[in-house]
Amino acid sequence: MLEQEMSVQEIEQWLRERDEVKLTQLWDRADSVRRQSVGNEVHLRGLLEISNYCVRKCTYCGLNIGNRKLERYRMTREEIFECAGRIVKFGYGTVVMQAGEDYGIKTDWLAEIIEQIKIETPLAVTLSMGERSFNDLKSWRQAGTDRYLLRLETSDTALYRCIHPDLGNQSSDRIKILDQLKELGYETGSGVMIGIPGQTYQSLARDIDLFRRLDLDMVGVGPYIENPLTPLGKDCVTTPAISSSDQVPCTENLTYRVVALTRIVCPEANIPSTTALATINRDSGRELGLSRGANVVMPNVTPVDYRRKYEIYPGKACLNETAEVCQDCLAARIASIGRSIARGPGNRKHNSKT
Repeated sequence: MLEQEMSVQEIEQWLRERDEVKLTQLWDRADSVRRQSVGNEVHLRGLLEISNYCVRKCTYCGLNIGNRKLERYRMTREEIFECAGRIVKFGYGTVVMQAGEDYGIKTDWLAEIIEQIKIETPLAVTLSMGERSFNDLKSWRQAGTDRYLLRLETSDTALYRCIHPDLGNQSSDRIKILDQLKELGYETGSGVMIGIPGQTYQSLARDIDLFRRLDLDMVGVGPYIENPLTPLGKDCVTTPAISSSDQVPCTENLTYRVVALTRIVCPEANIPSTTALATINRDSGRELGLSRGANVVMPNVTPVDYRRKYEIYPGKACLNETAEVCQDCLAARIASIGRSIARGPGNRKHNSKT
């Protein structure tokens, strides 16, 4: 049985652990579970940031509608097809189309793009479009979309309300939407930020336990990186008051612990070593993430001029590198840790739990 029984209390103890010898044991355990459950191959997903418009007022995100200093863009159909073709040429198995919650992206327009990509390429299609209606999600699933990513950011209700205000009278319920995605037959992904002001070790442990209970197919976690152009970055948002000893730090080491613990409790999930990790450790962040439980990397294939404008947080790794440069760099990095690049779409592997 690959899935590890670990209580919320045990998860929290590991999150608080400081002993380097014990943490080495955690890295080894997570890497062993990863190897047994999903193998040694690393799946590359081509990330395409198709729009930076967003109707939301999320206090941590540079795409929020209140950021007047951000130059907005929306990619054309032709630009998206061109990038999808490059993803095929690079040998990646998936295109991940990501945007802010942009209702300028019309349901039928995107459905037609998805249909054409599925007809003309072997790519799996993943969407990350925020909180869209059930009918939108149904339409995109019928068009051929394979996966949908909708990050929780935190399952702490009070903290979530502070950083993710409701849209008008529409209350945000991302767990409900994740259930709808499963109902529609999507492979479903979510994740959280690590080190949000007001986040406790206990709430983060509960997040990891929630990944297991939701039986997620994909889990993406990364450190909170402050954006000075956001309300939270300007320190003008009041988050729940907690003691300094309970505040989760937004550190590289803590992020690896969350990756490792997520692998242990969700052995079959596809878990990326994120761009945020590469941002806080440009030398070896991605490699260390892959060595501590992750099995996916998402190289950015967005045209550089657009990529600079998709500024959720500043100083993102590989911001000015072309997709071709990223491809060669990643291949070398993955080979350096004795792993190989996978072919094909890289769906979740369902292993026997007997």
